[in-house]
Amino acid sequence: MSSTVDRRMYQTINEDQFPPRMEITFDDGERRQTLFYERVAWTIDGEHRGLRYGENPDQQASLYRLVNGNLQLGDVVSIAPGRHLASDVELLQSGKHPGKINITDADSALNILRYFRERPATVIIKHNNPCGVALGDTLADSYRKAYDADRIAAFGGVVAVNRELDIATAEAIAESYSEVVVAPEFAEGAIAVLSARKNLRIMRIAAIDRLNDYVGARVVEFRSLIDGGMVLQWSQTPTIDDELFTTPASTVRKDRQYQIERKPTASEARDMRFGWLVEFGVTSNSVLYVRDEATVGIGTGEQDRVGVAEIARDKAYRKHADRIAWSSAGSPFNAVTDPDAKAEIWRQTERERGGIPGSAMVSDAFFPFRDGVDVGLREGVTAVVQPGGGLRDSEVIDACNEAGATMVFTGQRSFRH
Repeated sequence: MSSTVDRRMYQTINEDQFPPRMEITFDDGERRQTLFYERVAWTIDGEHRGLRYGENPDQQASLYRLVNGNLQLGDVVSIAPGRHLASDVELLQSGKHPGKINITDADSALNILRYFRERPATVIIKHNNPCGVALGDTLADSYRKAYDADRIAAFGGVVAVNRELDIATAEAIAESYSEVVVAPEFAEGAIAVLSARKNLRIMRIAAIDRLNDYVGARVVEFRSLIDGGMVLQWSQTPTIDDELFTTPASTVRKDRQYQIERKPTASEARDMRFGWLVEFGVTSNSVLYVRDEATVGIGTGEQDRVGVAEIARDKAYRKHADRIAWSSAGSPFNAVTDPDAKAEIWRQTERERGGIPGSAMVSDAFFPFRDGVDVGLREGVTAVVQPGGGLRDSEVIDACNEAGATMVFTGQRSFRH
């Protein structure tokens, strides 16, 4: 027996059954604080609708923007109404109505981009996680570095940039398939270049120019439970202190001081800072390898720290082999049919250890044992950034000193579930 799937389900545009307005009230018995929201919709090919569908075609979803109200709980104040970003999307080309995943992936990209105002930056998101993040001397340079970090995963992803999208970057993006391109503005002719991809959603979010205003801003995060209950929390914001990334880690165990012997170089401190900020946009449990302000390998969503360090390493190797195959033969590594050529590409990948040597290793939580950090150190990692605070921090410090690597503690965990 065989089954068939009606692909028309992916063309579905759900009716907007969520109300046009929403209010959320916090009441402690003495003061009522209400946040007011309105639903977002667009007119596309004569259809005035909101989100196409939710995470799947059989799930309805709506996008709301905060339009009024303020919330303060203790010393923490929510972001002010009117400072719209991801909920204030102007569709310059839609191809089809955006779905929930398009919006939340774009938001995940902006969540990372906001920390990199000073240089051209590109974030490519797939399934709510970055597959490539890079800074560059030009926007096109940053895009190439981000794309090359994981060319395969970038297929069908969301590309977000923090500068006006110029022709050179538009041409580079148009060479492959993306679902969404997000920019604060588009240079003359750039949209025409992108429009060759008919189903590409082109989004202008002018507030990207003010992204730095969102550094440190917090919002209330809602998580619904299976019984209809909810867990609420304030969103997290990373510690950004340049001195933090130049201070060698140290700890005391059983009255003995353990100290990282080598201070970070300027480039290591730069990469650790870059990687730590990218880490805040990655699903935990995660480990990253970054070099020259670009991601080399990203491991996400694992249950153990050794396993995720190995996944990030293995991805770095596979992506490195793919880059070699693509540049030398114009073919993905997996599509190379000549066994001798394929073997030589892999030998080169192993000699170059997946491009990891000289990179910084970033961990969103402390290493409970040294075996996690050893995964990166064996591949030539020269710098490590992690929260610290583990019972065996001393062993991790010893591991770094044995390898001649430096390490800093941030004192802050960055789990993201």
